[in-house]
Amino acid sequence: MNTYKKEGLLLKATNINLKYDTRQILRDVNFEIFDVVRPNILQGQVVSLIGRSGIGKTQLFRILAGLIEPTSGTVTIGLDQKPVKPGEVGVIPQNYILFNHRTIYNNLRIGLSNCGKPVSDKEAEDIIGNYAKKFELQDHLKKFPAQLSGGQRQRVSIIQQVLTGNKFILLDEPFSGLDPVMKDKVDELLLQISNMNEENTLIIVSHDIINTLALSDTAFILAGEKGKEGATITEVIDLMDLGFAWNPHIKADHHFQDLVIDIKSKI
Repeated sequence: MNTYKKEGLLLKATNINLKYDTRQILRDVNFEIFDVVRPNILQGQVVSLIGRSGIGKTQLFRILAGLIEPTSGTVTIGLDQKPVKPGEVGVIPQNYILFNHRTIYNNLRIGLSNCGKPVSDKEAEDIIGNYAKKFELQDHLKKFPAQLSGGQRQRVSIIQQVLTGNKFILLDEPFSGLDPVMKDKVDELLLQISNMNEENTLIIVSHDIINTLALSDTAFILAGEKGKEGATITEVIDLMDLGFAWNPHIKADHHFQDLVIDIKSKI
């Protein structure tokens, strides 16, 4: 069993409700994300919000990022638990928004220019070069987004958000449209990003149960409840307590596979 502790509260969603006219989309959504600490290991957080298509995941995604206001409820972030504001949470949508008229280097430079402190051209060159090498993009910095594969554009989008200095990064369906080999590479990339800083917290919003759970330390199930309108958090799964977290071979574990089957029956 892995040794770990949950310490400071990093993100809290409290009584989130969202209505469009009279239609209830989200109902009384509550969950908390804590700083996970492991002895002698730099350990960030990877949390998943799992639910079927159309259940309200994208709306919750936008609320957590501060991009839309809930009808009622609050989202607070950081150890000081302040209300979330737009720009404080990195957002990586499915379509990997990049500036098509700028090179990959200049797209990454934009991320660095938003980090909150002045960075010289030489410093930027060193920092971007280091990230590009680490994530196998060093030969593509002079190219434009249209010249890259979907997986490469995704890596650029993720690094761009890391360069802003945001400790929270929301990813909307990061495994969508990727082949099995590329999914494994994305697994490695996300884990590497999460473990660069103790407070780095990735929140994966997805209906891809297997790949999302395999990366996560905690999973929240977003689903409906019989006789009630709107989706809510129906279950919290502590993958650390179950012994499933931080295991690169967990997908082959039959107990893990049983958990996946159980979740599929509930969403």
